[in-house]
Amino acid sequence: MRMSDRLPVLSIDGLSVRLPTGSDRLHAVDNIALSVGPGEIVCVVGESGSGKSVTAQAVMGLLPRELKADAGNILLEGENILGCSPMQLRRLRGKRMSMIFQEPMTALNPVMTVGSQIAEVLEIHTTLSERERRKRVLDMMSAVHLPEPSRLINAYPHQISGGQRQRIMIASALALDPALLIADEPTTALDVTTQAQILRLIREMQERRGTGVLFITHDFGVVAEIAHRVVVMQAGRVVESGTRDEILQRPKAAYTRMLLAAVPSLDAPDRAPKSGPVALATERLSKTYGLGLGMSHAVRAAENVDLMVRRGETVGIVGESGSGKSTVARCIVRLIQPTSGAIRIGDVDVAQLPESRLRTYRRHVQIVFQDPFRSLNPRRTVGASIIEGPVNFGLGRKQATDRARELMQLVGLPPEALSRYPHQFSGGQRQRIAIARALAMEPQLLIADEAVSALDVSVQAQVLKVLDDVRRRFDLAVLFITHDLRVASQICDRIAVMLRGVIVEQGPTADVFRNPRHEYTRALFDAAPGRMTQFGAFAVST
Repeated sequence: MRMSDRLPVLSIDGLSVRLPTGSDRLHAVDNIALSVGPGEIVCVVGESGSGKSVTAQAVMGLLPRELKADAGNILLEGENILGCSPMQLRRLRGKRMSMIFQEPMTALNPVMTVGSQIAEVLEIHTTLSERERRKRVLDMMSAVHLPEPSRLINAYPHQISGGQRQRIMIASALALDPALLIADEPTTALDVTTQAQILRLIREMQERRGTGVLFITHDFGVVAEIAHRVVVMQAGRVVESGTRDEILQRPKAAYTRMLLAAVPSLDAPDRAPKSGPVALATERLSKTYGLGLGMSHAVRAAENVDLMVRRGETVGIVGESGSGKSTVARCIVRLIQPTSGAIRIGDVDVAQLPESRLRTYRRHVQIVFQDPFRSLNPRRTVGASIIEGPVNFGLGRKQATDRARELMQLVGLPPEALSRYPHQFSGGQRQRIAIARALAMEPQLLIADEAVSALDVSVQAQVLKVLDDVRRRFDLAVLFITHDLRVASQICDRIAVMLRGVIVEQGPTADVFRNPRHEYTRALFDAAPGRMTQFGAFAVST
């Protein structure tokens, strides 16, 4: 029997979810329809606010109290979820439908071992004995390819890697062989090799168990890698749906074409080498974390790192999680003290500066972090956050406010928005505000640490353009840290590849991307999902 001839695991028909009074639009999702068949992976794509996650929450019966489904049906193997009582929904979750969330560290209980969290599902929904539950947990941990399950079963979430935490979530979600698995951005924060492993695992488990998968993502590389069918959402509505190849290679809707056009290519363009003065140079920079905090041995997070960034140049650092990228950035900003080596800004070795002189230094080096919501004070207006630094360094409040207004315009936001609070902006807008705040100090060096990794493709493209515009306008030196090879290919003049604290390869971006010399660099490229050569031309997995 063909997949299309079988009854769907999930069928959504005419679903509408009303937003609270006073929202920009009436519905979070408006009259949408989609289905997922047994053994089928359906990817839902769209920008932030398109209604992807609200759809998933409605299926799981996890809508926030302020949202209400006021029309349509959600059928799980023929049973209407919208008519279920809270008790009935609790019986369905885990047993017939499960969900994997974007951030496993948030979804997992930090004070419970990972083994007990998988076992909890079995305890609630089965009559298995404690011994049988333990065996089932170990079997599931082996099935998701976790190393040494008998050891990891007693570990806590903070003691394992991000990729391992996501595997624990998958093991827990699939412990009872549910008919439907919902994956909401499960690989967004993972590096390319870990992402490839998780995608391969989800596809393997889905094929082995015949599970229907509703996979929510903004990454078209992921879509190319695993999707059977694709649903494109915009502002709460389905604008287009079809097979993977139809959507990726023959899109009909202008919105879909816009999303695809925003995906950076892996083909790095040739760039003329920059000849400006050196803004930053590190020499044999090293950081070793000693024993303590539960570590059984010293960890060399960075070892003999030599980097140079010129004014007007963007230098990228790429590598897996744990490769040392962020450690190097934090050493340069002196958020942590390097163990040895030099960090030269002009003639000053910052690595040797005493704490009393760091305040002046940090005026010239600013950092933009991955999550702007955590780095902006939720109780202060964005205007107050932007002017805080310049005012602390002696600039008059009126001058600082005038500069803030200019910077808001520079990053594409209205100056009158200075009186608003961080929660009143989207994720992409908050990241622009974080960039404006960093520029308010008129730095010589700007460090972007995974600054666009959590953004959808269209917003990501906008933020990257802002970064490139301010680099040109202010002749900034930019150190760009990322695990996204596509982003690195489009914004970086030169690139350094890190593995276990060591730079294994560096050079002009086009040279490294076209002819990677180190085997680890080649492995990173091989792991990149859905390699894209030009608009509308993905290499798709079969």
